[in-house]
Amino acid sequence: MNTLNRSRPRVALFEPRIPQNTGTIGRSCLAFDLSLDIIMPTGFSFEDKYLKRAGLDYWSNVDVHLYDSFEQYKKSFPHSRIIALTKKSNKSISTISYQNTDILLFGREDIGLPDNIMGTCEVVAGIPMPGGENQLKVGGVRSLNLSVACGIVCYTACLQLNLLGI
Repeated sequence: MNTLNRSRPRVALFEPRIPQNTGTIGRSCLAFDLSLDIIMPTGFSFEDKYLKRAGLDYWSNVDVHLYDSFEQYKKSFPHSRIIALTKKSNKSISTISYQNTDILLFGREDIGLPDNIMGTCEVVAGIPMPGGENQLKVGGVRSLNLSVACGIVCYTACLQLNLLGI
């Protein structure tokens, strides 16, 4: 995977908690030919049956890289722009001019990205949700599932960068 052209966005998960989400995101990364970076610690083992079930038989083909901390991760990609994805932002993912070297950073399922991590990112953006709690107040959706959000952002970036082959 990703052997001919390494100049593609990367997906990074900050301390993911739910193995099914990580497995599904890995599968999506494989489909979009993107690397998956996982910033430790996780809330699961990489031997977890739910991780493998969600990733199906694709998991062994996913280009996965593990990092001990966000500081180590950021130092590993000094020339990449990190885009923090969060429900806390009013900037839409559709307003970003994506670059092939971008990192799409997603936070934990339970608390998202900490403010100190978002503060070090070059861009902070979110997915507009007309049915979200900020729009509807009563009965609005608080957030999207992490793997769903990641798929939306990956598709948006790859489409804009003409990486989908369509």
